[in-house]
Amino acid sequence: MCPLAEILISLGYELSGSDNNDTETFRRIEKEGAKVYLGQVKENITDDIELVIYTNAILKGNEELEYAKSKFPCFERADLLGAVSRIFSNCIGICGTHGKTTTSSMTTQILMQAGLDPSAVIGGKLPLINAYGRYGHSQNFVCESCEFNNTFLKMNPDIAVILNIDEDHLDFFGNLDNIKKSFREFAEKTTKTIIYNGDDDNTVDALKGITGKKLISIGKSGKTEWNAQNISVPGGFHSEYDVYHNGELVTHVELSVPGEHNILNSLCAFVASYESGADVESICKGLKAFGGASRRFELLGTYCGVTFADDYAHHPAELKVTLEAAMKMGYNNVWAVHQPFTFTRTSLLLDDFARVLQIPDKCVISAIMGSREVNTIGIKASDLSEKVPGSVQLDTFDEICDYVCDNAQEGDLVITLGCGDVYKVARMMCKKMKEKETTGNE
Repeated sequence: MCPLAEILISLGYELSGSDNNDTETFRRIEKEGAKVYLGQVKENITDDIELVIYTNAILKGNEELEYAKSKFPCFERADLLGAVSRIFSNCIGICGTHGKTTTSSMTTQILMQAGLDPSAVIGGKLPLINAYGRYGHSQNFVCESCEFNNTFLKMNPDIAVILNIDEDHLDFFGNLDNIKKSFREFAEKTTKTIIYNGDDDNTVDALKGITGKKLISIGKSGKTEWNAQNISVPGGFHSEYDVYHNGELVTHVELSVPGEHNILNSLCAFVASYESGADVESICKGLKAFGGASRRFELLGTYCGVTFADDYAHHPAELKVTLEAAMKMGYNNVWAVHQPFTFTRTSLLLDDFARVLQIPDKCVISAIMGSREVNTIGIKASDLSEKVPGSVQLDTFDEICDYVCDNAQEGDLVITLGCGDVYKVARMMCKKMKEKETTGNE
């Protein structure tokens, strides 16, 4: 909702809105000029409103939304996003189970630094613009396209980027075959070009038989049209590789973000930008300058010798690549502080979560954040913790903050993981350790 609000405000629309949680994005929209309400009650809906946009994450029976629907035209966020996307002649829809925000951020940064002035809707804050979205003055529009509840099917992208297809949102899709069908439909709705991960079997299977589009495969195997070779991930926050196109060396790319998973993310951003008119030199400069999106292995600081980072990973596959990257960085111990998100995902993927949460040296698990769900399953965070040897399960952020700050040692890395509000405990730990450091230096 945040980037769409930012775009509408920049276009001159008067906005008001509400949230049940006092978040950074909530306050950001207030600073941009929107009238905001904390809490969702019918009194927030005033008579001068002409249109109401809502997210499908809102639970049924929400007082404010039910009242709005009884009085005004109402559209779900995906409908608005689809309408906005069709304004542009070069809408780049970036989808996939993992990596959407990073790849959308990379592509936006490249196009901006190449002088192509894109509009953008991103699922995380891009430091270059200090925002989740922007309104540019070109026909280029970078749009993070999420499969949740088939919201991306409201769009008709001109260029589709399909990063990968994995099991997620099974409470909605039911099984992997249904997920593949949705991604295929997204590809079929694309007007011009499909850029896809040719090394991902699920993606290749979903796209079989599609015609009438330009299909461009990317990967690391050497069998794809564009591929990354001579990959070097020496540790820390840097990696590099050579870009080949149809077997011919194109250029050398240096990245300023960690993890081998970002090789493919950056190659997709490279090809999407190239197809949108960016030159190779500008693409390389943009990728090297990209230091990550907010909550994507975001470094928060080092206090008392302990480094703190925050990441949005909330699916086992995302946790795996993030934690494997962290373990290669040379820290004495890697602490994972994980907040499970939604009861259905935690229950359906419980064993997968338990397996990947054994990667770090230390693991702390918070209570499950239910978000849009009611816990009819009876799943508890302790059910996960019991499957992760040596892990600690603490429900509250205060408990987690105290435990980690009391036990983390100089040379350790603490990374908070989850798409809920676990970032709050990251800030709490930073604040406490900073105060401890300041007191110790006096």
